Amino acid sequence: MSGTLDPELLRTFLAFADSGSFTQAARLVNRTQSAVSMQMKKLEEVLGRTLFSREGRGVGLSEDGYRLVSYARRMLTVHDEALAEFSEAPLTGSVRIGTPDDYAAALLPLVLSRFAETYPHVNLQVVCEGSPNLRGYLAEGELDLAILTCRADAKEGMLLRRDQVVWATAVNHPVHERDPLPLALFYPDCPFQHYAREALDRVARPHRIAYTSHSIAALQAAVLAGLAVTVIARSSVAAGMRELSEAEGFPGLPTVDIVLAQGRADRNEARVRLADHILASFRAKAA
Repeated sequence: MSGTLDPELLRTFLAFADSGSFTQAARLVNRTQSAVSMQMKKLEEVLGRTLFSREGRGVGLSEDGYRLVSYARRMLTVHDEALAEFSEAPLTGSVRIGTPDDYAAALLPLVLSRFAETYPHVNLQVVCEGSPNLRGYLAEGELDLAILTCRADAKEGMLLRRDQVVWATAVNHPVHERDPLPLALFYPDCPFQHYAREALDRVARPHRIAYTSHSIAALQAAVLAGLAVTVIARSSVAAGMRELSEAEGFPGLPTVDIVLAQGRADRNEARVRLADHILASFRAKAA
């Protein structure tokens, strides 16, 4: 291996890793597809490794390509933070990001606070709603970025983490033994409600929906008060709650992907930096 790792080469490489195609990567970095291909060839030459592999008619990352992803994210995060710290013209602008409120409460505070410290002149607008609504806002150009829940392997957006959907009840209440079973669930447009009802129907467990809300805090409050059982991501199980098992009569539930999706608006440097920052932060937690 010889030479140095050009940050722009790494940025283009990550655009491919996140989008899964050279066409999408070219759009994300505002270059032609041929220019992206040349950049990636140069990156392979610098590293002396093959970073891409043919997958049928498409192209994917090789084993070495996957190894490079986490290094590239960390390098770009430090690179961008250093530039921001010493830049005479600080990054400015506005980014509109949407997220379900459970992620806003459990996953984002430290990520966004660190971004705000690095780029204090960027205005962040956070919209908390369910994933179906956020998808609509992205399509209509009303959001720049959105953190979404989708079924595992849906290949929607850029994967942040995979989470297990679980049944949860209060530690000190036997509400899960009631018949019919009272449920506190997100509104019907949330796939979690479908998962819950389909699983209970499968085992012929009588149930009723006692509470519905778009707010994770409201569902957690109903559970902690011993009023209902809920279905949420494992990362949202709060203190005073516990998971219910199949041995207790609660069928296994699927996993979901938490992804970062980008809108169709023109390239916005503040949006690019925030997307890179979020992805790097989640990948660092997973490492």
